[in-house]
Amino acid sequence: MAPLAGAAPGGDNPTADFSDTPWWLHLVKALFVFVFLLVNTLIVIWFERRVIGRMQQRPGPNRTGPFGLLQTLADGIKLALKEDLTPKNADKLVFALAPAIAGAMAFVSFAIIPLGPTVSMFGHRTPLQLTDLPVAVLLVLAVAGVGVYGIVLAGWSSGSTYPLLGGLRSTAQVISYEIAMGLSLVAVFLYSRSMSTSQIVAAQSDLWFIIPAFFSFFVYVITMVGETNRLPFDLAEGEGELTGGFHTEYSSLKFAMFFLGEYVNMFTVSALATTMFLGGWQAPPGIAAINSGMFNHGWWGLLWFVIKLWLFMFFFVWLRGSLPRVRYDQFMRFGWRFLIPVTLAWVVVVAFIRGSQLGYFGDAAFTLGNRRFPVFSIVFVVVVALAALLVVWIWDNKKIERDAARNTAPPEEIDPFAGGYPVPPLPGQRLREPSLSLSDRASDPTEEDIHA
Repeated sequence: MAPLAGAAPGGDNPTADFSDTPWWLHLVKALFVFVFLLVNTLIVIWFERRVIGRMQQRPGPNRTGPFGLLQTLADGIKLALKEDLTPKNADKLVFALAPAIAGAMAFVSFAIIPLGPTVSMFGHRTPLQLTDLPVAVLLVLAVAGVGVYGIVLAGWSSGSTYPLLGGLRSTAQVISYEIAMGLSLVAVFLYSRSMSTSQIVAAQSDLWFIIPAFFSFFVYVITMVGETNRLPFDLAEGEGELTGGFHTEYSSLKFAMFFLGEYVNMFTVSALATTMFLGGWQAPPGIAAINSGMFNHGWWGLLWFVIKLWLFMFFFVWLRGSLPRVRYDQFMRFGWRFLIPVTLAWVVVVAFIRGSQLGYFGDAAFTLGNRRFPVFSIVFVVVVALAALLVVWIWDNKKIERDAARNTAPPEEIDPFAGGYPVPPLPGQRLREPSLSLSDRASDPTEEDIHA
């Protein structure tokens, strides 16, 4: 049976070829990635302030440098010149180590992101990627897990209550949404048949995975906002509750490391979304067809990658300027009771569909528009859609019943002792007067019953 269009050519081995890349060129590319992230961080902070300023009808930074472009650099210099304070009760070693862990881990994940195809650099043919592994995506999830240590150690080592609470809250949030994030990527692994980032990009040459794995993309976008502690999910930094969260006691360059790590993490999760769902460095379908794909070669890939990356960064900024902060219990309930169970069910659905495309459930299929659709996949999708409609219908009916019970008007007259203890009336209600009928008197306890 013919494989799905766009499937990986074969195996888990990366398609990126580093055979013509000497060791010093690896160092050059590592420096390029580092500078790329630093420059983009400086720009995105200015961009965020300007965009939110326009959304809130204020100018934003416009004094330092042309159009205020040097404002972020000035703020960084100011932070470096501030006094570095360490609380008296802090564990000094861990207190200094925590921001270094949080900042360094943010840069490590970007090493496996393909920024472009194979290009010529200093006379050598090398991919625009620092490195690749057969399980490269798992490296990103593992590094994100290590980055949590920076948060929890910062809160614990400060020797203060509010940073400790902020560290615990942020750690629980990040770990919870890492589970849903990992599950959302399983569908991409099934379609590409690989965990190598270069292999995943190559598998999207005909069809970006945002189309067949649309629900995974939806879940990933939610989890990447929760993972980076950004509004409306910046619950670890609730100013009215935790006075800044886990980095309350930090100042100077240590605080700048947390600040830098947050923005680099935004670029990392956005780059991973671009790689997994939007074809990576490949040009959009219409442009990719021009002149036999001339815009998918050379340094053009870096341009398409940066454009897709900044679309996600604008999404981050737009969310911050538009939505209020959610409640912590609502956010955690949404993750554990909705995202994780539904994503698990989605993975099962994708596994059955992918298995039918690979011929594990028979070869019956029909062709439509030069694409082959297995009959089992169509039947399975119809059954799942009907089951989803049934669940939504039952859920909607129960919600209507709950709303009806909640909106039922209270009775106009109540017996304050009906439940065995006095209950005051609601506004507009009246108390039921005691009855003097013989039947009621007969039910009253007599003096002999009381003494008995």
